[in-house]
Amino acid sequence: MSKKGKVLVAMSGGIDSSIAALMLNEEGYEVIGITMKTWDYASSGGSKKETGCCSLDSINDARTLAVNCGFPHYILDIRNEFGGFIIDNFVEEYLAGRTPNPCVLCNTHIKWEALLKRADKLDCEFIATGHYAKIRKENNRYVISKGLDESKDQSYVLWGLKQEMLKRTIFPLADYTKKEIKQMAATNGYVDLANKSESYDICFVPDNDYRGFLKRKVVGLEEKVNGGNFVSQDGIVLGKHKGYPFYTIGQRKGLEIAVGEPLFVTDIIPESNTVVLGKKEDLEEEEAWVRDFNLIKYADMKTAGEFLTKIRYKDAGAIATVTEVDNLLQVVFHSKVSAITPGQSAVFYEGNDLVGGGFITKRK
Repeated sequence: MSKKGKVLVAMSGGIDSSIAALMLNEEGYEVIGITMKTWDYASSGGSKKETGCCSLDSINDARTLAVNCGFPHYILDIRNEFGGFIIDNFVEEYLAGRTPNPCVLCNTHIKWEALLKRADKLDCEFIATGHYAKIRKENNRYVISKGLDESKDQSYVLWGLKQEMLKRTIFPLADYTKKEIKQMAATNGYVDLANKSESYDICFVPDNDYRGFLKRKVVGLEEKVNGGNFVSQDGIVLGKHKGYPFYTIGQRKGLEIAVGEPLFVTDIIPESNTVVLGKKEDLEEEEAWVRDFNLIKYADMKTAGEFLTKIRYKDAGAIATVTEVDNLLQVVFHSKVSAITPGQSAVFYEGNDLVGGGFITKRK
């Protein structure tokens, strides 16, 4: 038995999770690798060649590294759980006029739960992933903070993790840059891994065509929603659209409507199949509301706090005062921000520390 402990490492076959497993193995942990098969192309109906975390090539890459390093590797089929929760939620959110955040839900409700369940069966004390983020214990709380390489930081998609999950989680890449990880792969003889391209698509929408995905998943969707109205901020009909689920807040391209000036999607009203358009300044707001929030750094939000708030993954963030009101978080920005999108995550930071996050919603 290793003095460091036994760790179950989620291995997608990509460079980050592979090097995370390699590092832990070299540090003296008793490593077990596991690759979770969350979906397949037959079910997605996409046209793109099978690549990414669930492809046969990726599974083989993960297993090859495990064999080379001398630790066991397993494949865990969670397609039923994934499809029944993540994909169904993805479809339901668009049908509700929101823009979903599937990676956050997957981390919280699928990947971590599946990993911990299998870790218990394999007597593993810890689980590990290749996320660029840090974990520490402070004031009896397990706190996530940004990884060293802020350009690759993934703390934004981890806000949903509970304390009991974080207690057993290791992020080996916390203090490394992507450049260093690539160099480490090359140095250890994994040149192909170092040169492997990364995918930024949603894993179950590999061709990045979420509209086509929705049409394939919902029989007759296009016929049900086609021909709704584009309307102005004042409710004046500007033209016909192709169906409200196929648009998102802030969208400018692909509207196929000309009124002599650039227009953007400012609101989506599914009840009337209406898409509201406006000028860029019409997207700017000072207030957001957040549901289903989870706190990481603090146990509660009894008093208002001022935090850097990101409303999308690549957002630089803006300072806001955050207050709990009737089981929601009221987020009041100190200056206006653009395109606050229901369904996306609002994530709060104090310095580099992740305070928590939740899903943006409309207040009833």
